[in-house]
Amino acid sequence: MDRTAQLTARPAERAVAYDPPSSAGSLHLRAAHVLDGNWTGTSTVPSHSLYPHQWSWDSAFIAIGLRHVSPLRAQTELETLFAAQWGDGRIPHIVFNPSVPLDAYFPSPDFWRSSTAGRAAGAPRTVQTSGIVQPPVHALAAWLVHSADPGLSRARGFLPRVYPSLAAWHRYLLHRRDLGGGGLASVVHPWEQGMDNSPCWDAPLSRVTPAPARSFRRADLDHGAAEDRPTDLDYGRYVRLATDYRDGGYADGAGVFAVEDPAFNALLIASEHALARIAHELGATGTARHARAERLTAALVERLWDPAEGMFLCRDVRGARTIPERGVSGLVPLLLPGLPRDIAAALVRTARGPHFGLGDSTRLVPSYDLLGEAFDPHRYWRGPAWFNTGWLLERGLRLHGEQTRADALRTAALDIADATGFAEYVDPYTGEACGAAGFSWTAALSLDLLHRPSGHRVSTTGIGTFDMSDKGGDRG
Repeated sequence: MDRTAQLTARPAERAVAYDPPSSAGSLHLRAAHVLDGNWTGTSTVPSHSLYPHQWSWDSAFIAIGLRHVSPLRAQTELETLFAAQWGDGRIPHIVFNPSVPLDAYFPSPDFWRSSTAGRAAGAPRTVQTSGIVQPPVHALAAWLVHSADPGLSRARGFLPRVYPSLAAWHRYLLHRRDLGGGGLASVVHPWEQGMDNSPCWDAPLSRVTPAPARSFRRADLDHGAAEDRPTDLDYGRYVRLATDYRDGGYADGAGVFAVEDPAFNALLIASEHALARIAHELGATGTARHARAERLTAALVERLWDPAEGMFLCRDVRGARTIPERGVSGLVPLLLPGLPRDIAAALVRTARGPHFGLGDSTRLVPSYDLLGEAFDPHRYWRGPAWFNTGWLLERGLRLHGEQTRADALRTAALDIADATGFAEYVDPYTGEACGAAGFSWTAALSLDLLHRPSGHRVSTTGIGTFDMSDKGGDRG
């Protein structure tokens, strides 16, 4: 067997290509089993019950964890997602599994009608997808997956194959979605930002006439408690927005909802840095992408930073104003290496202060202002703590020299993931599990934290921030 065949066949010899610690009940092994149980053969579902398809930013976070147990599976995760990319460059937020019944999830493929309604935008004809997007974590995930096993990656041509997809994805966001004209990407539906029913969306959503409740059936309530999920009124507005976007051929710029979100754009910036590293690996300089990331960082500060609040705020593009709500999205830019020092320090103070209570009243950062009128510790993104935002903030704290606080956040995330059986999200005060159990990105990001010891320091020179598993000589 030649070297390429050895490399590509090796991870397939076991269900999980992972050599776990000796303890059969270890957190490492249980996290790996969650990912193995949610694996479909080509991708990983977030949860078989509540989310039985492939989700875009979930798959990026899942790949970041999978790289520690099977680099091949992590590469396949991303490749499967990119195979559903539209001709205009967008990566859809859901890729539907045709073997799953239509009534198992709403909105289902027959709602989105991607292959017909999305024809002008280049929707694929051989796979059904949604028509909206999710945060662009993908280039960052691709670089980390490559770094986990550069030999396998090079043998399979992983980066040369995914780079064109990633470049097209970023072009779409930077050009088609600059709806505010200030250089930042806008989301056109709350689901695109990933923090679905955050109070940050309440004001711009109030302009949306909700679809009648009788016009759709919520499959999510079959698997989740109503008090933990978005309200019927919110859902009606989500459906109306999605319907109008679909009926307009998924063309950007005409809808009543357009928001510049700090986390969405921070992840785009981090992924631009990652694309620069990928370009360098492929023989280019990457200089232009690093420069673009710096320009985007400046635009982020200019348009969304609020010094009085000590954090970034969302901007309502249609209302031409920032939205005075404190969501965890406004802390996520802490992960950026080019952030001015005074802004980074202010973000740390805000995270630790009374509005988020990190390390004081809360162990994981809540998704919304503890003192806000809309705060609810159990209702989806209106207060509970999520593991992916915790992972991002742990990286940001570590990057900006807050090693002790980063270690405390890492410990809290692992302890709570362990105690809750890898819950989807938790009460920020008590750590009580909410949502689905055995949630894939919780398990995946726990694996990533487990593979980095406490006290681990990160580079302050750009995407090196995320080079946790680079092999020697591959830093470029």
